[in-house]
Amino acid sequence: MIQNRALQQYRQIGAQSAVTAADPHRLIQMLLEGALEKITVARGAIARNDITQKGVNIGEAIDIVSGLQASLNRERGAEIADNLDRLYDYIIGRLLEANLRNDVAILEEIACLLGEIKQGWEAISTMNTSIAVQEGGKAVSSSGINPR
Repeated sequence: MIQNRALQQYRQIGAQSAVTAADPHRLIQMLLEGALEKITVARGAIARNDITQKGVNIGEAIDIVSGLQASLNRERGAEIADNLDRLYDYIIGRLLEANLRNDVAILEEIACLLGEIKQGWEAISTMNTSIAVQEGGKAVSSSGINPR
């Protein structure tokens, strides 16, 4: 019991350090990773018939996706931001449905969608790094996402 609590505190400190040290682009990646992790845990909870953990983790995934949605920058990349906004609405609706129906297939669908968003976000990072190196400075994303 004490070891578990100590391990949780250690992990929390590690996560806080990672967030503090992360650049804005990395923060979005971390949020996407967090949402995917919560969905994975919720899938396991459904398999174990652990309704409490399923609800907690789906709720946290919804909170993360809502945070991603709130970070959209409509002034830059409005079309992409609008598309992501609609996709995040869809994802949140499907997460609610998965929670109500204990439906692992819906969670798998959402994990695939978030995985694709994450891959796209990582590709932006690679492109920006290449541009920054070529221009000798820091590149700015026009992705419609405002990684504050």
